[in-house]
Amino acid sequence: MSSIAAATIFRLIQIVCFPFELVGYILFATKGILFRRKAGVSMTALAPLYMRYVRHHLGAMPDEPAVRLMMALPNVSRLGLRLFVGPAILANRLTGFVPAVYRYPYQGKSSVAYESAARTAFFDAALARHLGDIKQFVLLGAGWDTRAFQLSNEICCFEIDTEDTQRTKRAMMGKVGLDTTRITFVPADFLKEDWLEKLVNAGFDPKKPSFFLWEGVTMYLDRESVEESLRKIASLAPGSVVAFDYFNADLIRSQSFQMRYIRAVLKATGEPITFGIESASPSSQHVAAFLASCGLEMEEQCNFGEETDAIPAIAGFVTALVSVR
Repeated sequence: MSSIAAATIFRLIQIVCFPFELVGYILFATKGILFRRKAGVSMTALAPLYMRYVRHHLGAMPDEPAVRLMMALPNVSRLGLRLFVGPAILANRLTGFVPAVYRYPYQGKSSVAYESAARTAFFDAALARHLGDIKQFVLLGAGWDTRAFQLSNEICCFEIDTEDTQRTKRAMMGKVGLDTTRITFVPADFLKEDWLEKLVNAGFDPKKPSFFLWEGVTMYLDRESVEESLRKIASLAPGSVVAFDYFNADLIRSQSFQMRYIRAVLKATGEPITFGIESASPSSQHVAAFLASCGLEMEEQCNFGEETDAIPAIAGFVTALVSVR
């Protein structure tokens, strides 16, 4: 079957199954929102896990821990998930076609439609690039991330998140037989607590080079918390790395229908967007200056969305280094 024919059949199956996908999406989103209000567990943290779940089932990137965790989480409607994703999995089985958004590694432009795919690939590549130089891996706002299971036992893994989220994650991982003994869970609230102090008290060595991954978190914090956290990382061992994504501050203030709708939905879930980096075009220069003000050196930056001389990118991904002092 040619690639064009495979893509056409794939899309036709999705069109025919659209009513099921719509019902599935409503069930999936509703349960996530209701559980967020009941238990204080993040709903937005499901986005990266969802991406890995679908990629696994489409054969693009194996991630058994992500699949097992996804099917166990109490904030996931399993019926909704099957209805929402099932048609794509069926179409993939029949045609072998994988939509661009789910291909791995993602190599296209970091457009709005493919943000989650591009973000995951950017962070995975950054981590792989530095694996030989680090001794510790720290997930800031870990959510349902399962990357720790892909690392060698020589790397010490720490996860920082709210107590409610970690309690749920640990219970569900135990339920599906995922061994978490190699992960040190550190409950902390970025807005209220000194997470670095708690991290060190849990066994983290500030003198060893480490990789900090902060995926899908900064936009839900305030500026003071983001800057303070980056300065804490900058005070650690030279060679340490932090990777995170961010919004342009203009996006947060935008009065477009799309952004007003997104802000309203996130506010309703209890996770409003509150932080962005002021970055006129070219964004990279402003992001580098922001990082420098926090004591860090920008290593790599990737725009999310198109950028012109007059209009900056709406968001981006970045890695920054702790330099020798």
